[in-house]
Amino acid sequence: MALRTVGELSARHRGLLFALVITAGVLNLVDRQIIAVLKPTIAAELGWSDDDYGTLAAWFQTGAAIGFLFSGWIADRLGVKWANPAGVAAWSVAALLHGWAMTIGQFTAVRIALGATEAMGTPTGAKTVAAVLSPRWRSTGFGATNAASSLGAILAPLAIPAVALAFGWRGTFVAAGLFGLIWAGGWLIAARGVRFTPHRPATATPLAALDGPILRDSRTWAVAGAKILSDATWWLLLFWLPDFFHRQFGLSGVALGVPLAIAYGGAAVGSLVGGSVSTRLLGKGVAVNRVRKGIMLVAALAVVPIPFALLIHDYPLAIALMALALAGHQAFSTNLFALIADIVPQRRVGRVTAFGSFCGNVGGIGIAKVAGLTLAAGLGYLPLLLFASVAYLAALGWIQLLLPHLQPLAEGTDGDAV
Repeated sequence: MALRTVGELSARHRGLLFALVITAGVLNLVDRQIIAVLKPTIAAELGWSDDDYGTLAAWFQTGAAIGFLFSGWIADRLGVKWANPAGVAAWSVAALLHGWAMTIGQFTAVRIALGATEAMGTPTGAKTVAAVLSPRWRSTGFGATNAASSLGAILAPLAIPAVALAFGWRGTFVAAGLFGLIWAGGWLIAARGVRFTPHRPATATPLAALDGPILRDSRTWAVAGAKILSDATWWLLLFWLPDFFHRQFGLSGVALGVPLAIAYGGAAVGSLVGGSVSTRLLGKGVAVNRVRKGIMLVAALAVVPIPFALLIHDYPLAIALMALALAGHQAFSTNLFALIADIVPQRRVGRVTAFGSFCGNVGGIGIAKVAGLTLAAGLGYLPLLLFASVAYLAALGWIQLLLPHLQPLAEGTDGDAV
């Protein structure tokens, strides 16, 4: 069977591949969120404390951090075609195994496994977007993939309690794992006969010059520092927002579904707006440096009011503040991922993205454990939300310090594995 490059595919076929990537992002988020949404039920049955749950969240982040040390290299090595099904199948098996975990030790093992395997999603998704979409449309593509993660966060509190009512919390994990395995088979069918290696003009920079050590590059460290600061807030809200609404307003179970869906709906809106506005501005000829940093600044300011959620007794307004903060995070994150594709050669996108995500998970490990200890000590959410309010401004300041002017690469200066 003759191989066709992505550029030779029909718009419908390329759209199918992109839709599959978006679906993988939804699965990635839903699989990790099952434990957060069902925390009250699982904790009551197994006797978990807040510190136990915080420790499990930290172990998940540890697994993800370790996974990111290798996932970028694996994604670059396997390439788009094979990294996608390998990653989704691996984390689906890990999710499925949660259905048989009984003790804290067993849950720790499966949470580490899930975190490590889900680490494949970020670099693989970034490589796929960069391969399938043109540079101008990458911001929109990253916005859509980030929105997919938010969609997973929206679907999780709506769908997971219903599935748990029908099949129990253990059956919910099993069902999620089986669905992921079906996805992996669907990708192999859709990607059959497709070559994802982009054409590299003869005038392009030699690959040897582009494929140097990423840790010697200031671009890598700019991304890494920004991910540590910004991702800490995302992981805080991802793992603890259901608990926040439970503590502040007494919501639990099915009653958490709509508030969480609205809050994470804000994240989806932030992803789409952050990506589409970037695409429009770049299409009008605005410099990449101004577009990326300008949108990141607006996004960072959107998170600043988040501590006021503790002073509000009307929970719809608290939901709105959380939705605004999550929108700010995803607009920031969308442009940070697009920035990587702008300034990093394609052969290194997977590794730089993975290393940045590793650093983001280091921030997640810290905030997960600190949150558990802070709440167990009776200090409440105020210290955590105060940190969140300034984290994105600090992240943008770090980028500006290391990369005062973003210099995008010319299109077609790099290649990729099949």
